[in-house]
Amino acid sequence: MGEIENYWYEYAKSNNLDLSTPPSWMFGDGSKSLGNKLAKLVLSGKKTGTCAAKESYVVEKEDIPKIGQHAIVLDGYGIPVAIIKYTKIEEIPMNQVKEEFAISEGEGDLTYEYWYNEHEKFFINEFSNYGLTYTPEIILICQNFEVVFPKIIK
Repeated sequence: MGEIENYWYEYAKSNNLDLSTPPSWMFGDGSKSLGNKLAKLVLSGKKTGTCAAKESYVVEKEDIPKIGQHAIVLDGYGIPVAIIKYTKIEEIPMNQVKEEFAISEGEGDLTYEYWYNEHEKFFINEFSNYGLTYTPEIILICQNFEVVFPKIIK
């Protein structure tokens, strides 16, 4: 078993859960620096939300998360740092996301404006990579979560 599977196994066994490893991923744009920064926000408790364009799930042929499911958060180096459990999931047009959710992402100065501007840049780039056109009405899958198993970093 690899490091990710071992990390999940330790948590799942102690909580009598299915031993099948859930999805694991890094927050951000794929860069090590942003992945590390966002992983630290998760571990600090500042980041309790994330979102993705519904269209990206379609393009990537991935299932949309469901409340109660787990995921493994990786740092910028692909090392597991936390297991999260989804507590709330909503489909919302980007231009209708509420400030409360934007703040839950824990990024920047914690304002809605910061959240919107940074996410707009991200989704313009992502949609361009998919050959799609971004609009402010894209549907986002807004996910709130709790950290259920933080990795103790020594």
